[in-house]
Formats: sequence, C-alpha cells, structure tokens
Amino acid sequence: MIGLFLDANVVFSAAYSTAGRAGAIFLLAQRGRCQLLTSPHALEEARRNIQLKYPERLRDLESIIPELRVTAEATPERVAWALAQSLPPEDAPILAAAVQAKADRLVTGDRTHFGRFYGKRLGGVKVVSPAQALAELMR
Repeated sequence: MIGLFLDANVVFSAAYSTAGRAGAIFLLAQRGRCQLLTSPHALEEARRNIQLKYPERLRDLESIIPELRVTAEATPERVAWALAQSLPPEDAPILAAAVQAKADRLVTGDRTHFGRFYGKRLGGVKVVSPAQALAELMR
C-alpha cells in the first residue's frame, strides 16, 4: 500500500472541505487505497491554522485525525539534510519526517517552497501536489 505523508496544508484543506482533492485523498484512504502519514509538527501547524482562520472547523480536523498515522519527528540530522535542499526552516522538518518515515510520497500544496521538487525524489520520497497524488491513487 502506498504511504502518503501529508503536509500541514493538505490536512488543513481536508478539514476545511471534504469536497476538494485533500478530502478525496482521505476518502480513498478510508477505502484502503493508501495509508496517510503526518508528523506532530505538521498536525500542530494544521491545528493552529484551523483554530486561527476557521475555528468552527476544529471538530472537522479532530474527526479526520484517526485516519492519520502520526510519525515521529525527524532527527536533527535529517532536518539538517532537508535544510541543505534549500528548504526554509519551517518546511525542512516536513520533508525530513517524510523521509524518516519512509513514505512513498510527500503530498504538499506548498508550491512556493516545494513546487520545484514536484515529481522528483528527495531522500527516496517523491514530492507531489494533492492533484498528482489523487491522479496516482485513481489509476
């Protein structure tokens, strides 16, 4: 089964709306098409942003958390490696945790910092957008 490591923005999007791509990824995970992973760092970022922007969606976030396997935070060495990939300090722990968890894909909607890596493998993890992940799952 394919392991998808979700960035905070994907978890946020799924909590905000089940009708979008992120929500569809969660639905496919419920149907056994993939396993969803994230880190405590990413989950806390999603929670903080939901609380700040759409506090009425906090229950929706809490309802999807059981679908996620929350992995360990990345080691300082892995984060240093991710920083060396020219990622900003707030995004390096995401890539590092995905690599450490041996995820198949890192799913992120962050085109600013991860867009140049879409379709490429970093540390064995292929970086994809939610649309790319969904397309792969639908094949």
